[in-house]
Amino acid sequence: MARNILITGACGGIGRALCQAFVDAGDFVFAQDREASQLAELTQQLGSNNSCAVLADITDAQALRSAIDAQTKVHGAIDVLVANAGAAQALTLQSTSEESWKQDMDLNLNGTFHSVEAVRASMQAAGKGNIVIIGSVNGLTSFGHPAYSVAKAGLISYTKALAMEFGKYGIRSNMVCPGTVKTQAWQARVDKNPQVFEDLKKWYPLRDFATPEDIANAVMFLASDAARVITGVILPVDGGLMAGNQVFARELTQEDI
Repeated sequence: MARNILITGACGGIGRALCQAFVDAGDFVFAQDREASQLAELTQQLGSNNSCAVLADITDAQALRSAIDAQTKVHGAIDVLVANAGAAQALTLQSTSEESWKQDMDLNLNGTFHSVEAVRASMQAAGKGNIVIIGSVNGLTSFGHPAYSVAKAGLISYTKALAMEFGKYGIRSNMVCPGTVKTQAWQARVDKNPQVFEDLKKWYPLRDFATPEDIANAVMFLASDAARVITGVILPVDGGLMAGNQVFARELTQEDI
């Protein structure tokens, strides 16, 4: 049976893969983004029978709720929320300003809260619902982008709180934490160092990075009935990055690990 899927940040690399995966599975996608032209192109690509546009900024709670409500009146209530929208500002604490800190919190942390609040009441009323939040390995340890990382770390606690409090309503809440994913967000680093991905491989036990489709596959599982008793889980999809520090282990043991 087709479900209604709200995907925030739909026009990004991971967002587009998420939209396509759910449409391919026969679901109807509510594609949210704040970029009107990109959103129009995306929904045209997905097809009007398979998707609709939710043009809003998730940092504006009322505007987001209004845009979602307008579409649910036509297409029905949201069954699954994939809170994917996010971005990072300053690379280091020394380069972090009050404004960039606030922007990271507003988008990554508060924006996710706004997204959940826009659909939570209808999920509770239905006695079922599914929330998958896109976190980051940055929320698990320090890799730079400190304000973004703090926001993603906060979302780990938020994901678990959602799972604990709203499980009695049949609402599941889980998080996927990508490591390095080859998307357009990396272009500035590639421009600075064309070998950046090769340089990073030594830190990943699988010597490989996730694609947007890999992230979508993990989300599809958590949003499916195959994961019906899984809630409150924080799932790294990271080529083994969080399993352990291989480079450090080699130097520590003086063995070829």
